[in-house]
Amino acid sequence: MLRHCLATALALALALPALAQAAGDATPAHTPTPKELLAKSQPQEWRTPAPDNLIVMQLPQGQVLIELAPDFTPLHAANIRTLVREHYFDGLAVVRVQDNFVTQWGDPEDDDDGNKSKLRPLGTAKAKLPPEYTRPLDPTLPFTALPDGDVYASEVGFSEGFPVGRDATLGQEWLTHCYGMVGVGRDNEPDTGNGSALYVVIGQAPRGLDRNLAVVGRVLKGMEYLSGLPRGTGPLGFYEKPEQRLPIRTVQLASALPPVQRPTIEVLRTDSATFAALIEAKRNRRDDFYRNPAGKIDLCSVNIPVREAAAKP
Repeated sequence: MLRHCLATALALALALPALAQAAGDATPAHTPTPKELLAKSQPQEWRTPAPDNLIVMQLPQGQVLIELAPDFTPLHAANIRTLVREHYFDGLAVVRVQDNFVTQWGDPEDDDDGNKSKLRPLGTAKAKLPPEYTRPLDPTLPFTALPDGDVYASEVGFSEGFPVGRDATLGQEWLTHCYGMVGVGRDNEPDTGNGSALYVVIGQAPRGLDRNLAVVGRVLKGMEYLSGLPRGTGPLGFYEKPEQRLPIRTVQLASALPPVQRPTIEVLRTDSATFAALIEAKRNRRDDFYRNPAGKIDLCSVNIPVREAAAKP
């Protein structure tokens, strides 16, 4: 019932400009701005990430929050949780920043020029995992589709708070490489990505990587600390000198923190009426600045709002 109501609301929102023109209205009614829409959102349209899916990474500059997507990549999410619980990432580093592409972190010795004998042990985490590039399409889960098509997938939209590509013919869906999405580095063999090397997209969406790497989540907060780093001067943006690398102080799950120390953050539900309205507002901007509304939007141009939760009385 909820999916039907939201689909109806989105269809109506998409039809309003055409209806106005058909009625001979040369000046379409004011389209609420994203700021106005968010200000009128309802509390139930926001969700709090599960503490066991929320990674808290502390860098010298500040805190980075990453939400895992275990429904899409369950084996990788479980392995990353194990690595985090066993403090694998503590004291490691950001090893690579390639301009307009990705920032990557992990064990510096895992680089091609590293000393493999000095690699940090994985503990009880698995060294190899089956590739989780796609999952079977589940039509029962909420899905907010975009109406304008896509180059890389037959259908795109948002599910469970993440940008998603779909192919009904193949019966598959997958997380996409939009800005802020977190993926798993690997060697050429598909089963070599275990979550010990992670990257985040910091440039234009490299959608050609979709279905070729496991995408495990999204940065909710702290992108400025990952995207604003000095670019590496080595091949593929790797740092050539140890002193260039940014040290990682700690990486923890929010569930391991006392409740009073857990991040108070909320994410707008991508199956909410406000999110559907945001999509339409960005497709057809009609405020004073936008003289020519695009009438279209691509998947990676839609930001999923995040906010600090209001203090409880």
